[in-house]
Amino acid sequence: MKTIEVSKEQLKQLYDKDYPLWVDINLQLLKDKAYELVDWDNLLEEIEDMGARHLEACVSYLAVILEHLYKLDNFKHLAGGNTAGKSWERSVRNARRELKVLLEDYPSLQYKLPTEIDRAWRHAVVKLKNWLDENDKNPDDYNFPQKCPYTYEEALNRSIED
Repeated sequence: MKTIEVSKEQLKQLYDKDYPLWVDINLQLLKDKAYELVDWDNLLEEIEDMGARHLEACVSYLAVILEHLYKLDNFKHLAGGNTAGKSWERSVRNARRELKVLLEDYPSLQYKLPTEIDRAWRHAVVKLKNWLDENDKNPDDYNFPQKCPYTYEEALNRSIED
């Protein structure tokens, strides 16, 4: 691919106007070792975002686990019936499996994710409140802990079977 001639300022503007073209041009500039022309500010931000994307996926799975553990511990009576909580148990198992694969694929996240448990808990609380709303319950009637009531090890390993 021949490098398209653009100024540094035009290249910076492409980041918002035509992202795929911005990528193509910066990639070609890097291949050509034309480092002085690369849009470094946006490129560094993109690299940072790429690394965060996988951590965000892990946090999301951890939030699902925390949400459903909390439901199992505190809201089984709202589920009713003999199979109360079975879908929550399946959800915990599924999220644990997905999380395990991500942590195998990106081993460095094994060290970062435990420090994100309170952030995952905040996301879980939002989901819990939404669920209560959907079930005609007032979320304000429930006092969710500010700090995650589970350790990281409990979230990943605690038995969920009755």
